[in-house]
Amino acid sequence: MDGSAGRGPTDSPADEGWDGRLHALWLAADLMDDVTGLADSVYAMLLSRPGVVSVVGTRWNGRRLTYLRTATARAPMAVTRRPPFTDWTEPVVRPGTGAAEAGGGPVVLEHTGSAVAEALWPGGLVPEGESVAALECAFPLAGEDWATLWVGLDRAPGEQDPLRGQLVQVAQVLATSDARLLARREHERRQVEDALLAEASLQMDTSLDVEETLRRIARLAVPAVAEGCLVHLFDRAGVLRPVASAHVAAFAQGWLRDLAGDDDWLVKLLRVSSERRDTTHVGADDLRDSPFSAVPDVGAVHHLSVTPLRARGRSLGTLTFLHHRPDAPVATPRLLADLAGRAALSIDTSLLYEKRRTDVEVLQHHLLPRALPEVPGLRLSSAYEVADPSLDVGGDFYDAVAVGDGVALLIGDVCGRGAAAAAVTGLARHTLRTLLQEDASPGIALTRLNETLIAEGTARFVTALIALLTPADEGGWDCEIAVAGHPRPLVRRAGGRTEEVEGAGVLLGTFPGTHYRSVRTVLEPGASLVMFTDGLTEARGADGAFFETRLPDAVARCVDGGPDPAGRLAAAASAFRHSGDDDTALLVATAEERRS
Repeated sequence: MDGSAGRGPTDSPADEGWDGRLHALWLAADLMDDVTGLADSVYAMLLSRPGVVSVVGTRWNGRRLTYLRTATARAPMAVTRRPPFTDWTEPVVRPGTGAAEAGGGPVVLEHTGSAVAEALWPGGLVPEGESVAALECAFPLAGEDWATLWVGLDRAPGEQDPLRGQLVQVAQVLATSDARLLARREHERRQVEDALLAEASLQMDTSLDVEETLRRIARLAVPAVAEGCLVHLFDRAGVLRPVASAHVAAFAQGWLRDLAGDDDWLVKLLRVSSERRDTTHVGADDLRDSPFSAVPDVGAVHHLSVTPLRARGRSLGTLTFLHHRPDAPVATPRLLADLAGRAALSIDTSLLYEKRRTDVEVLQHHLLPRALPEVPGLRLSSAYEVADPSLDVGGDFYDAVAVGDGVALLIGDVCGRGAAAAAVTGLARHTLRTLLQEDASPGIALTRLNETLIAEGTARFVTALIALLTPADEGGWDCEIAVAGHPRPLVRRAGGRTEEVEGAGVLLGTFPGTHYRSVRTVLEPGASLVMFTDGLTEARGADGAFFETRLPDAVARCVDGGPDPAGRLAAAASAFRHSGDDDTALLVATAEERRS
């Protein structure tokens, strides 16, 4: 910048160092983190000018005075005052031009006589009896803000007074410094906001539990965003219900939780706010008649914001922030909208997960029998263990069908997971059940199922095992067993030996014309037949070993006496499992002494 602007015949030796001091001011403007230190340098420079007895600076937002800063030759230490000026009579340095408000460059006006006293009233801003004139430089700042710089003089300025140009130069330095400072603060603020939003996403993405997600949102927001936070969601009846709350003061937690549930003023505000797209802000004046006007042991809420939670085109609820400190920075619209958007998406995902999980549980329930039949002389036990945490229905199934005086036990596994696997599972289970109810033998039932699967053109193979148990004449139970690509069952003998039942057959649904044949064994009283899917044997321990190597010992521990042997065996495999994501189905039949 050319420091010679505004020079004229009234220049004095005191002006000779102006260019150097102005250059130093520009350098300071690049390094300073606040305008206060820069303003002190500016006031000192101007007070050193010939004839200057006072300097008054103001900052405005529209027509609202933000602060006023004064320094005089008698008291050069600048003092900052903010409205309201309770000990002064208005006006206090009112603006003399609207040019700066319109975004124009610096404008210098001259005031003389009574105009000076009127503009700079009260006494003290310009020492009484010393100021006969003043120069006012109004200039725009960032956003809607603008400022004025007044210089009180002990003489009337000449037309060529260099002070006019010097005021313009100083105004340019202050405006540039203010813009740089605001840009730096905006950059830092956005960095903080981005870090907060990243942490919010991380916290919310680590859980698919709705209640845990909501608690994480509330805990994250306090005190990072505000002193208090409330989360409300619509229930199935369309009523807003409080689901999470947090407050920086532990003793205010209960108050906030109670208030969130049944306060009419808050309910009305939330209902109206939930129907809007943007955040609703409520200031201190509008909160005076609200329940937030006097918080026990905390103080009044000075600002409240309600942001709608919207995801995938529907309103889920509201996110409310409470600010107690009047000087606390209110979260920006960007932060509120982004945080609410991420929270809403996380909540909606959690709700969808809960719904799908419930649907899967219902579907899985319908693919398994409600209860096992009661067969005199047999104790039946079953278990189903889900190893895959995904939301797909597994292909494992089992059933027990009462047939005359005995029972037909069936267990199977459809390749894959999901709706397609569930459809084949239902087809296989119900086909086998129907055939066995019609007195088909295990081998014939598997043969007919194989034909059905091939006729249906299913792309998934199926394994199955059927055991038909009928009372033996000499006591115990005759077992007719047919296998189709399925793990062979184990028999735990009454004497303590565990053995595998012989039998083999190819997968179902793969080879047309396949006939399945049965093998026979006998269950003496005290013996147990253990049927299972490959999820049991393929569970892998931390040492890499398969549970199959531990299965005989596990069967001995879990089947010999005690209730629910199938459940105990499934629990043993689950405790052993370090990897392996296949579900496990189990059926155990234990022969008892039959009463005549």
